[in-house]
Formats: sequence, structure tokens, C-alpha cells
Amino acid sequence: MLQPGERLPSVRQASAARGLSPSTVFQAYYLLEARGLVESRARSGYYVARAVPRLPPEPDTASQPDGLSREVDVSELVFDVLQSAMQRDIVPLGSAFMSPLFFPLERLGRSLATAAVHLDPWSTVDDLTPGQAALRRQIALRYLIDGIEVSTDEIVITNGALEALNLSVQAVTRPGDTVMVESPCFYATLQVLERLGLRAIEIPTHPRDGIDLDAMESAIARHAPRACWLMTTFQNPLGSTMPEARTRALVELLARQGIALIEDDVYGELHFGARRPLPAKAFDKDGGVMHCGSFSKSLAPGYRIGWVAAGKHARAVARGKLTSSLNTNVPTQIALARYLERGGFDRHLRRLRRTLQDQQAQYIAAIGRAFPTGTRVTRPAGGYFLWLELPEGSDALRLQRQASQLGISIAPGPMFSASRGFGHCLRLNYGHPLDARVDGALGTLGRLAGRG
Repeated sequence: MLQPGERLPSVRQASAARGLSPSTVFQAYYLLEARGLVESRARSGYYVARAVPRLPPEPDTASQPDGLSREVDVSELVFDVLQSAMQRDIVPLGSAFMSPLFFPLERLGRSLATAAVHLDPWSTVDDLTPGQAALRRQIALRYLIDGIEVSTDEIVITNGALEALNLSVQAVTRPGDTVMVESPCFYATLQVLERLGLRAIEIPTHPRDGIDLDAMESAIARHAPRACWLMTTFQNPLGSTMPEARTRALVELLARQGIALIEDDVYGELHFGARRPLPAKAFDKDGGVMHCGSFSKSLAPGYRIGWVAAGKHARAVARGKLTSSLNTNVPTQIALARYLERGGFDRHLRRLRRTLQDQQAQYIAAIGRAFPTGTRVTRPAGGYFLWLELPEGSDALRLQRQASQLGISIAPGPMFSASRGFGHCLRLNYGHPLDARVDGALGTLGRLAGRG
């Protein structure tokens, strides 16, 4: 039996000895690490943990929104929270972005320089609204790798995923319409609905398995919504992923009712398992799923290149793009297409996923050390967010204000809810290395949270 501090066999050694695939061994080591039984050391391997940490339990119940259709009014709260976190010296636990140091920015920069220097003048008007054909082909190829057939004709390149999502919801709704959303859901979803004069119905959502389909069916009968906007994979802020059978049932339910599904899937490439969870788009038979993605979270932050595979709504989305932003930066599109053509993206993703896995385990252990008894923390299978349920009576908004004064940003639960629920919850970003500064900030948050 291995003793605390002893090194485990490498993934390669364990794979050969047990006759298992390297990915299976890696998943086993990850689970042991997530449970605090082993620890990883950079460029050294896995070791038996010297002391088993007290890990907080997971949340185990779905949310319980009131089921009402309501106008949305969250922008002021979201703006106030985000404004307090927009400085480089703030500890970015409330940030929506992981560390920019994790991306191959030098290689991308060389690709961008080449694209700009050798730019074909006619490329600035080719495929003006849908986007560069070469990039759309590369995106369609990545769908095909996952077994999903998507025509390049239904792909529209956008200025980040947020434009893709805006164009999608505008293509299928009019002011005053109702849209189903998760509870909690990403605050940008609520901001878009607010700006467009749309109403929101919050549907119960489980922190592990995602949205409740029975509750959704009841909401459809009661409110006749025009669209559903959700994240089936590594949902922000919960980190939940819908099981494949439930995702299929979701698509079938909405297709029967003639309701468009706007699928935000910007974190899908950041999976920790052997393969990417299938998005709802994989089960789309009538073109009703509008699948929105982006390179911002997985490859090129700041380049603002996203897309929507819009199915039967592609023409309406392209028309919306034509009358709003017209086009997306051409040299950047060409640079990303060349980078993808020459390979390296998947190697980068493997490194990034391993880093995020390691950091998730480190953050959960640190939260277990620092936060009060009764705190619950999710265990997402990808992405880079943790959802914390603090003990009853905690005030996440007050905690956010106190933390902000100490140079620490967090994202309090009420900013993820049209009804301002989740007052005792918060979202933490584990996409930055757990150095001494971040570890100290988690300790400070834990002490503040323990005061109630």
C-alpha cells in the first residue's frame, strides 16, 4: 500500500500494467485528486495526499423558482459588480475569464501578422456577412469530428458568442415575448432579454444534471414562450451538464412545441472527460437548434470570434448580422482559420484541460479549508466555474461588497437570477493559478462568510 507522500505510477505505467487506456487512468487519477486523496505536482506526477482534506459536499437539490413570467431588471446590479472587478490588481475570483497566460497568443499573433501582411484585398468583401469560407469550413469540420453534420451554409461568424446569442434570440422573438431560461442562468442572458424587452421564465435547474424538463413542459403550457435559451454543457454559473438522454428529450420536446432552442455552448471544448459531451445540436432534426460557440474561452481571448450554427433560422440570423455589424474582422478570421488548418489546437486543449482539472481540485480543497461548515460546492466536469451554496442566512451581496473593498472580486448569486434569488450563493472562477495571493483571498472570503 502506498503511503502519504509516495508517488503513484505514471499514467503510462498504470495504463500498461492494468491494460487500460491512458484516458481511463487519467480519469481515475482526476477523481482521486478531486476527492483529495492524491495531489498532482507540476512536471512530477501524482502523489498520495499527505493529509486528506475536508472537502465540502456538493449541492444536491434543484432550484425552485416561482414559475412567473417577469420583466428583467438586472443590468444595474451586474454593472456595479463587474465595474468593481475591472482592475488588474484585483483577485479575479468573480471574473468571467480564465488567465490569459494559458493561451497560445504568440502563435496566434504570428498567424495574425501573416494574415494581415498577405491579405487578399478582395477577401474584405468575400462572404461579407456569413464570414470567411475557410473559417466556416474549419468550424464545420470540428462539428463533424464530434459526429454532428452541420453545413457551412448555416454557420454565421460573429463578433464573439454574445453577438451570436443576440442575433439568435432576435431572429425568433419580438418585444414582449417570453423566453425560458435556467435558474440560475448567466447574467448576460438576462441583460440581453432586458435590452430587447423580453420576459423571462426561470425553470428549475439541478446543479449537476441541468434543467428540469417536466417543469419546462408545465411552463410551456402556462406561458407559451417563443424560445428557450440555455447551456446544456458546463452551464454558467452552476457547471451542470445535461445527461445525453435528457438533452435528446429536451430537443424533442421543443421541436414538438415549435419552440426555438438557443444553445450557448462556449465551454464545450473545456471538457475533462475522454470526449466532449454532445450538445443539443447533435439531436436536432428539423433545424430548430441555434448552436452558438466561440474561440474566446478555449483559444483566443480578445479576438472576439464566435459563430452560430443557426439551422433553419440561418437566413434570419444573417439578415440581422447584415443590418447590425455587417461583418466580423477579416484578418482575425483568416488568422484563426490558418491556425486551425495547421493543427495544434487539440494539443493546446489537452494541456488547458489538464491545467483546469488540477486547479479545480486545488480550489475545492482550499474552499474546504477556509469556508464555514455547511458550505456546498459543485464538481463540474469541465469549464472553470464553481458554484457555492453558503450556509443559510449568508448574504452574498454583502460578502461581495466586503470582498471588493479588500481587492477581491466574486460573483454573487442574485446577478444570475431575474427574480434576484440565490442570495446565499456565489460563483467562483478557478481559471487562474492558485498562488499564495489567491489562496489568501479564499481564506479571507471564508472568514467573511463565516461571520454570516
